[in-house]
Parts: sequence; C-alpha cells; structure tokens
Amino acid sequence: MTSRTDIATEIVRRDRAFRVVVKAAGPPPGRRSAPVDDRFASLIGSITSQLLATAAATTIHARVIAACGGEVTIDSVLGAGPATLRAAGLSRTKAAAMIDLAEHARDGRVNLARHGRMTDAQIVTQVTAVHGVGPWTTHMYLMHTLGRRDVWPVGDFGVRYGWSLLHGLDEMITEKELRERGEHFIGVRSDVSWYCWRAVHFERNSQ
Repeated sequence: MTSRTDIATEIVRRDRAFRVVVKAAGPPPGRRSAPVDDRFASLIGSITSQLLATAAATTIHARVIAACGGEVTIDSVLGAGPATLRAAGLSRTKAAAMIDLAEHARDGRVNLARHGRMTDAQIVTQVTAVHGVGPWTTHMYLMHTLGRRDVWPVGDFGVRYGWSLLHGLDEMITEKELRERGEHFIGVRSDVSWYCWRAVHFERNSQ
C-alpha cells in the first residue's frame, strides 16, 4: 500500500463495517516522524492529556507551557519543578511523571534521538519505564509524533467506542476483545484507530 487512498481501501476490504466512515472521512492522515527536537514536548503533551477531555487538556497544557516559560524543554520542565507544574492544574502523578521523563531524557534512559530507529515495542518498554507514563501515552507518541502506522491503542476510550459504534455493538467492546480484533488489521492499525475516532466525532455531531 503506497498511498492513503490505498490504505482506506484496504481497511474496508478487511472489514466492511468501516465502509461508511471511510466514505465520510476520506483517506486517513499522512504520517511522518517529527523532528527529534519536538519529541520531548510531544510526550509532555500526551502526559497532560491522559484521562482528560480534549478541552480540559488544551487549557491545562497551555498553563504548563506558560509555567515552563513559553517553551517545553527538558531544562524548562526541570526548572519549573513539581510544585509549579501542579499549580498549572496537573495532578501530583502527572507532575511527577513530567519531572521523571525530563530526568530520563536528560541522562539518555529515554533516548529520543534513537526512537526513529527503534521498534514500537522497544520504545514502549523505554518510555513506560518513566514513573506515571503508561501504554496510552506511549501509543499516542508512536502514532502522532513518530508517525507509526501499526499502533493499536486498545486502552483508548475513543477507539473502543468508535469500534463499537461501527459494528453496532450493544455494549462497548473490551480491551481484550479489541486486541484480538486488531490482529485482522496488522499493518494499518493506526489508521483503523483514526477511523474509530472519526466515527465518534460524526456520531456526536449528529446529535
């Protein structure tokens, strides 16, 4: 598959339940790895977003950026410290996670410069070693920052909800069941996730 249109066609071929959302949303977005210098800030943004609605996450992250002097870097996060980060609206756990991530990135335990050459599994192992950073944060980083095509965030509420909508399920699919269903989409699971999110978007806008 060499184009986004090919990917959309392949997803529908594998599962006809995606036909309507693919027609409505069009091809999935392009994916490209972000520059090394942007990766730390992106991970910090994902930590902010954990378990928050989009609007709340956007508001709090703007405060985090301000607390870091207008730019999120390893030095600015460490310089801000946990108390200042908490004052921006973060929980104790999230503030601690940001500090620990900065320390891991500074000493190379999280080697951002090498992530482009590492496998998804290697990156998950490395990043989730940071206190308070779980698989969801790492999956968002893989998908949105590193541009990986085959990430399957089964713990994401929107993916589970969107899948359930598309397949007309009476109850939301479990993480275990979704992980199993994802085996059918190996190679394009990031894009399947995107279509699940679009299904939720369309459903909410229709109300």
